[in-house]
Amino acid sequence: MTPIATPGAVGDTMPRRHLISSISPSTRPSLHRPAGATLVSCRRSGRRRPGRPAAGRALERARRAASLLWIAGLAAASLAGCSAYTAPGAELILEQELDRRLPPHLLSQLTVPFEVPQEIVEAAAGRVNVAGSDQARASALVRYVFDDLDLEYQLLPTRTATGTFAARQGNCLSFVNLFVGLGRSFRLNPFYVEVQDYQRWSYQDGVVVSRGHIVAGAYLDGQLSTFDFLPYRPKAYRDFEPIDDFQAMAHFYNNLGAEALMDGRDEEALPYLQIATSLSPSFDKAINNLGIAYRRLGDLEEADRVLRAGLELSPGNVPLLGNLARIQQELGFEEEAERLFAQLDDANQGNPFYYIYRGELALTRGDQPRALEFMRQAWQTDNNLPEVHVGLTKVYLALGRLDEAKHHVSRALKLDATDPEARRYAGLLERGAPPSSREPR
Repeated sequence: MTPIATPGAVGDTMPRRHLISSISPSTRPSLHRPAGATLVSCRRSGRRRPGRPAAGRALERARRAASLLWIAGLAAASLAGCSAYTAPGAELILEQELDRRLPPHLLSQLTVPFEVPQEIVEAAAGRVNVAGSDQARASALVRYVFDDLDLEYQLLPTRTATGTFAARQGNCLSFVNLFVGLGRSFRLNPFYVEVQDYQRWSYQDGVVVSRGHIVAGAYLDGQLSTFDFLPYRPKAYRDFEPIDDFQAMAHFYNNLGAEALMDGRDEEALPYLQIATSLSPSFDKAINNLGIAYRRLGDLEEADRVLRAGLELSPGNVPLLGNLARIQQELGFEEEAERLFAQLDDANQGNPFYYIYRGELALTRGDQPRALEFMRQAWQTDNNLPEVHVGLTKVYLALGRLDEAKHHVSRALKLDATDPEARRYAGLLERGAPPSSREPR
């Protein structure tokens, strides 16, 4: 749910690995890898119960983090001018914006995920020379995070900057939180960057789960660089989109809400997702997950309202359409459900994740031949996605064709050693468990 991938076991760690990519300021990141750059993606998922300070304390914490703020709208200015910029009055803007966007009962639950306390800054100060060039400071900061801290990749949970520093572990968003917080303390101006790739989703327990990915970006001596943290092979991104800190915080809280939903903690998920959609009202992944939360809590009418509002912002969005169709079925509006499913078919013929979704749906209905047909269509669209091979693994398990299932789970793990479903199915096959299209979940 996103923005997250299916969670793996808490405590699983992978060898640390990081990458810095430089892109000419005149070159817009696009479908193809820019010359001389290797761009990498990784899964981000997570769960962390935020602190619950009083509203006044939350604002005080926000004021202390104000110097770290990449104010909405400044991303475009900096991208155009290729230079770092800190807005005058950022502290006041942050306070006013949080007060405007969040009602008091949500503001009281807010934690700024990229806030870095002074003791952490002081711990890094001996390793990062503020007098050096932008590139030198960034390189020193990366060495500090990965070598001195020995930061390791861990799929779960998503942590704040402070939590990542304390645990010495984190996933991609956790790393970006720490890098952004520390970088802004050392005269860099890093910001969050959302990777624009295939619209990704999966089908789990009757709902369509959204997925996404965040990296860090910064202008270093006139070049746009991206910073990624991943334990598997390089992969070219299709596009990038710098986002402001409010959107980044929305991603953080959407992760928390999605994880709570995956764990069955539906009531806990609701305020997280309300925070995410309040911080970023057009964030389709959070809107989708908020609709799921209302559905799980039995408020189908509110779920219907939320998902329809999301579709007005993102027509053709598969998670929104799929979940709304399910709700129409539950409300007894079969004709409306069929119309929505037909709209899904028309809008997503070229997306491999759409075929994976349809294959998963066919599996839940016990139609293995139809599921195999959809998964093969996904493979024909893009056979370098681990999710495609996981989908084929599920179908071949359901069909009892274990050799083919083993082949595809092995291929999935070669493409992404952190993929939680691939690792679970590899374990299932290794133990010789009976084939099942529904396990593990």
